[in-house]
Amino acid sequence: MMGFDFTEELETAEHAAREAGKIVMGYFGKEYRIEQKGKNNPVTVADLEANAKIQEVLLGKYPNDGWLSEESKDDLARLHAKRVWVIDPIDGTREFIEGIPQFTVSIGFAVEGRPAVGVVFNPAVNKLYKGGQGAGAMLNGRPIQVTQREQVEGASLIVSRSEPRKRFQQFEAMCKVQSVGSIAYRLALIGGAEGDAMLTFRALHEWDICGGVAVIEGAGGVVIDGEGLPVRFNRKDSLCRGLVAANPMLAKSLHVMLSKALAENF
Repeated sequence: MMGFDFTEELETAEHAAREAGKIVMGYFGKEYRIEQKGKNNPVTVADLEANAKIQEVLLGKYPNDGWLSEESKDDLARLHAKRVWVIDPIDGTREFIEGIPQFTVSIGFAVEGRPAVGVVFNPAVNKLYKGGQGAGAMLNGRPIQVTQREQVEGASLIVSRSEPRKRFQQFEAMCKVQSVGSIAYRLALIGGAEGDAMLTFRALHEWDICGGVAVIEGAGGVVIDGEGLPVRFNRKDSLCRGLVAANPMLAKSLHVMLSKALAENF
């Protein structure tokens, strides 16, 4: 992608995220229907209505684009699309249900496998992160950049609320470790220099991370998977195992530690 020519897509994604955020906040802290898609995998009426609104806005404007969402049946016709929207209408549904304001509307837009545009919106605290390759990144209209800390020792590390804390023992000996809910939110926080790095051992779906990866890359950072590679999107298998997000130097050092831990513990 030479230059940045997705300004319209970024504006449309922001509009969709804000509209979905209104729906989500209409249910937050109230009574609503909760179902279980699988073990520890809840879905609410808020997820489904937000998903429908995002789809209406995005595919209404770009009807020929591919679509991959946690709350939509996967149509593998997307694999033939050059452009695809990658959506999680509520990333952090457990936090949403528990009344913890650490959930987001996550909208990613990938072109030929790489994230071009991302919007991560936490409507509970009114923080909207957006960005893309070549477009920079912003939080509520203010430019943001990842931190430039290179040393692992003393770094501020953001990890999952639900991931077993024992996995991070070696990091806790060196870093300041903070637990946060939504993975998209954790990525966005790194993009906004509200932490130095994000680390997870988990297998994650593309919709969990596409928006956040675009924000981090726009903010001058990198996101690499457990194998040390940049994440690619719109694959048939939407899972990636392990993730590190930070500035390039810190990400490289943390990935060495992540790889060692993955080899020893899994």
